[in-house]
Amino acid sequence: MTETPARPGAFDALHPPQRELVDDCVHCGFCLPSCPTYDLWGEEMDSPRGRIYLMKEGLEGEPMTDTMVGHFDACLGCMACVTACPSGVQYDTLITETRAQVERNHQRGRWERFLRTAIFTLFPYPRRLKAMRGPLALYQRLGIGNLLKRSGLHALLPEGLQVMESLAPPIGRAPKLGNRIPARGKRRATVGMITGCVQSAFFPDVNAATARILAAEGCDVVIPPAQGCCGALSEHSGREEEAIKFARDLLDTFEESRVDYVVINSAGCGSTLKDYPRLLQDDPEYAERAERFSARVRDIAELLVELGPVAKRHPLPVQIAYHDACHLAHGQGIRSQPRELLRAIPELELKEINRGELCCGSAGVYNLLQPEPARELGDRKAENVLATGAKLLVTANPGCSMQIRTALERRGEHLAMAHTVEVLDASIRAQAVETLLRD
Repeated sequence: MTETPARPGAFDALHPPQRELVDDCVHCGFCLPSCPTYDLWGEEMDSPRGRIYLMKEGLEGEPMTDTMVGHFDACLGCMACVTACPSGVQYDTLITETRAQVERNHQRGRWERFLRTAIFTLFPYPRRLKAMRGPLALYQRLGIGNLLKRSGLHALLPEGLQVMESLAPPIGRAPKLGNRIPARGKRRATVGMITGCVQSAFFPDVNAATARILAAEGCDVVIPPAQGCCGALSEHSGREEEAIKFARDLLDTFEESRVDYVVINSAGCGSTLKDYPRLLQDDPEYAERAERFSARVRDIAELLVELGPVAKRHPLPVQIAYHDACHLAHGQGIRSQPRELLRAIPELELKEINRGELCCGSAGVYNLLQPEPARELGDRKAENVLATGAKLLVTANPGCSMQIRTALERRGEHLAMAHTVEVLDASIRAQAVETLLRD
């Protein structure tokens, strides 16, 4: 991708928000109840149709101002409006195109530039995140975080760093994954597994459970050891050049794997992997490869339902609440599959969360860049989760887990959490339910 000269108005000529998609919006307002920021503030320009109006203004010559960018930045990119829209407006494509324009054409303040640089120097790099595991585990064992809070020093940290510290999950021993796990019984498919960045560094048990389930369901599991970031965090934040580089590298990594499917257990990553054809549309070398690759991508719940169960499920007598990760439910349209898998476990009772379609406030790195609305959305989600009376919260995205855990801790509450695959794994292995509730 090359630099494109600026033109009059907010946007340059390189994939501005598409006018035909902008014009699809008839401003009916069906999106308003589904939008987290409109729900918080009731401001028209912080609704999907309001932001689309700003895109139209930018296309017609309005300059890109701090105010305009502020409304775009306030969007979580949760895509609940896409689900709600009766006209099929592709707001997800529009906000992605707009954010790339913002990153190229808008100068942010010094502190925000520093924070974004710090975030994207760390989070999309699995090795850098894994290098933090030891120091972070020691920090947690020594209770340094509690000491900082009691002394008042924690409050002196910049707000973004406070949030980052509070989101860190408990660090335990990381199980080892090989490069290939053979199917148990008759082989039904060969599956390439993406291990992710945050998932592999801070939730390695989820990857281990994913590999065990796939093997139990008759899949050879191939785990390329050199894989890096898929580009999701960068793509969701408008850092298009960076996202393209990550996507190319991942395609190269999986080029020789010769798998039937590529499986992902992180909702935000899966949404981006399926969007590779759009991301790489201008790259003659990778565009066709992106189409072939994305056609094989499946969320783990999607693939397990597609294949059908062969491994026996053992009882798990527990009440769970299932939280729909936005990029799974709205971004990929995967809602029924996780519930189908969970309800197939004997003695497990699934509770629905009130207003479950509203984002928890994580949204990639949104809770680091927009901590105040993220905190309020997290508090609302925590309240609704607790109201279910469930003993275990199940979701399919690491960011959601960290966000809701932190919101519960602010209330002085604790609730065990697990990924969908960890619950399935416990059932297949006939583990006691207490192994899940020890979280």
